[in-house]
Amino acid sequence: MDAGIREFVRNRAFRLCEYCRMPDEFDPLPFCIDHIISQQHHGPTAESNLALSCFNCNSYKGPNIAGIDPETGLLTRLFHPRVDEWSDHFEWDGPRLLGTSPVGRTTIDVLNINDPERLEHRGHLIEEQVFPPPNR
Repeated sequence: MDAGIREFVRNRAFRLCEYCRMPDEFDPLPFCIDHIISQQHHGPTAESNLALSCFNCNSYKGPNIAGIDPETGLLTRLFHPRVDEWSDHFEWDGPRLLGTSPVGRTTIDVLNINDPERLEHRGHLIEEQVFPPPNR
């Protein structure tokens, strides 16, 4: 993947993880360019299939495109940053991200977005009044 595509993806996302909305400037680990539909599932390296992802979300997501909704027990697709509107599936309750739809709940669960260490980190950022970022 060339540097131009990487920079395009970063700028399009306003340098926020497109899953958990963590700003890259406040995360201790480098961000990744995620294949929304993984290459393993024949997802192309194209702007329409790429998202900016923090290391944690990217690591837990792996090649997954679906998971089990923890509320209904049904197989449910993951949030797709190029197709879905973030605010249709998620909302903040302090440092905890809540899923407001099956897609949101499943994505939070599979990506382990409310890991205790991440909650603590987001809590500190809230105290510093730099999180959550404005909706865009």
